[in-house]
Amino acid sequence: MATSRRSRRDVPPPRAGNSEAATLRAFLDYLRDSIAAKVEGAPEPQVRNTVVPSGTTLLGLINHLIFVERSMFLAENVTDWKATFQPSSEEGVDDVVRRYRETVERANVVLDGCTDLAAPIPRPGAKRPTPSVRWALVHMIEETGRHAGHADILRELIDGSTGR
Repeated sequence: MATSRRSRRDVPPPRAGNSEAATLRAFLDYLRDSIAAKVEGAPEPQVRNTVVPSGTTLLGLINHLIFVERSMFLAENVTDWKATFQPSSEEGVDDVVRRYRETVERANVVLDGCTDLAAPIPRPGAKRPTPSVRWALVHMIEETGRHAGHADILRELIDGSTGR
């Protein structure tokens, strides 16, 4: 349960994008930053504790998003999605957030090379059809936004921290 009431200043959505691609990228990066900020500074071991019946943890959410980013943009195969919600017991908050930010940087390198939103997302050696860059960006906005909302609630339950 919450032990303190800390509040952060909310960060408004980006006012970027003279193009569809720029708008989509700006909103995805905004959500990526939001979830990383929500997890940064979260106390151990509470960040690993389940405070909801589903068993979802704050650290597990960002760990899951690492695998989603890798699957979507870096062509890495994930065979057990449920396991992606379980971070390594050896890694702390700073380690997982660092891995997330590094994965986002690598994904952005791939996206920087994608000039046509209708083209398939590059996945060398893919054995199944790949979605368009547009679809991948919209899906990642939805996925990251959904889990950022979960993270808002979990962080407030952990230590009372609110805001983006």
